[in-house]
Amino acid sequence: MKKTLAQFVQEKRDNLGLSVKGLAMKSNLDVNLIEDIEAGKELFLAVTVRQNLAKGLKCHPDEIRRLEKDFRNDFVSQQIIDSLKELILNGAGGLKCPKCGASLITKVEKMYDLEDNLVLHPKAHCSKCVFQIH
Repeated sequence: MKKTLAQFVQEKRDNLGLSVKGLAMKSNLDVNLIEDIEAGKELFLAVTVRQNLAKGLKCHPDEIRRLEKDFRNDFVSQQIIDSLKELILNGAGGLKCPKCGASLITKVEKMYDLEDNLVLHPKAHCSKCVFQIH
């Protein structure tokens, strides 16, 4: 049976003897992001997140990439996704999933680029179906 991204990360972290906080520090990633990955809430990672996570887990980024699920364009047009991203960045609440109509769970992830500039990434996942924005 194929492992999930969450199982892979948990197993690799355990084998390295790291706590979630320890992996976050080694990966230079937020603890909440690691927790979301291990909880199965994050199914597709940004390239920099994947690279940092691979560094912390002492594996190749492709090992992580093969386990990711990208549902972005399976269900909803990019125009709708872009519109939802803008609403999330503007603090809109009560957003609904464009696929099934259930509530979207949203957050704005704070990251830093290579020049240490703050970059805001809107994220969302449906409370009922596989729809997500990452």
